[in-house]
Amino acid sequence: MATINQTAVSEFLLLELTDDPALQSIIFSIFLSMYLITILGNLLIILAVSFDSHLHTPMYFFLSNLSLNDICLITSTIPKMLVNILRQDQSITYTGCLSQVCFVLVFGGLENCLLAVMAYDRYVAICHPLIYTVVMNPHLRVLLVLLSLVISIVHALLHTLMVLRLSFCTDLEIPHFFCELAQIIKLACSDTLINNVLVYLVAGLFAGVPLFGIIFSYIHIVSSVFRMPSSEGKHKAFSTCGSHLSVVSLFYGTGFGVYISSVVTDSTRKTAVASVMYSVVTQMLNPFIYSLRNRDMKGALRKLISGTASPS
Repeated sequence: MATINQTAVSEFLLLELTDDPALQSIIFSIFLSMYLITILGNLLIILAVSFDSHLHTPMYFFLSNLSLNDICLITSTIPKMLVNILRQDQSITYTGCLSQVCFVLVFGGLENCLLAVMAYDRYVAICHPLIYTVVMNPHLRVLLVLLSLVISIVHALLHTLMVLRLSFCTDLEIPHFFCELAQIIKLACSDTLINNVLVYLVAGLFAGVPLFGIIFSYIHIVSSVFRMPSSEGKHKAFSTCGSHLSVVSLFYGTGFGVYISSVVTDSTRKTAVASVMYSVVTQMLNPFIYSLRNRDMKGALRKLISGTASPS
């Protein structure tokens, strides 16, 4: 098969989720609605945490960072897809595609790290409540977020720079609605052994360590909760963890679902549809999970909405 050097590649083609023109308008409406709901929901979370002094705690600080990250993650994929559908143009530039790969890895990785940090926050709050405010001081909170961001950026740059060394075939069609790392590597005609080994090695380390941290935290949390004498204390402790557990289950469940679907099926379109779950649906549902299951958040949102709606 003929190859061309990566410097000569001008663009890739994103094949979207369907070739049917009749369905594309429906897909455009659905994804635009999901995008707007995600932006609005997460912005409300950020504003509620910012303006309500009762929510100036470590848990809600991390939640507002998670919401900001969700906005960035979905913005790195959906707008380009919507523009392509409107223009009836499937192309994305080589630079734009690599940039999209990098941003998805950065924000996807940051979500992974933030969920682990939030689990640690709940561990300290429930298992060591007397020293919670001392341990989770403002400096440590900022440090944990910055450390998560740095790790995510290094992880993303590592993969993106490794893609730069690849040469690509003349067939540059990506059967996806955004430039996903695995799909880009599959298009390469040069040796991709190092890239594939790096993907599995780094993914195992990068996803495994935070997941182990989450499991470790919740093992100790459950153990501490069961030792509490009052049922009211147990209920309060579990209620503060319920939203986080739901988000963790949704994020990792959809992520593993994408991996399993790519293993058991050869249909790249089915894998692309499965990817919608972790790259779009999770970010859209997070604000609902945290607002509907949290009394303090519901109160803050009511005050925020009533304050903006009332005349000055």
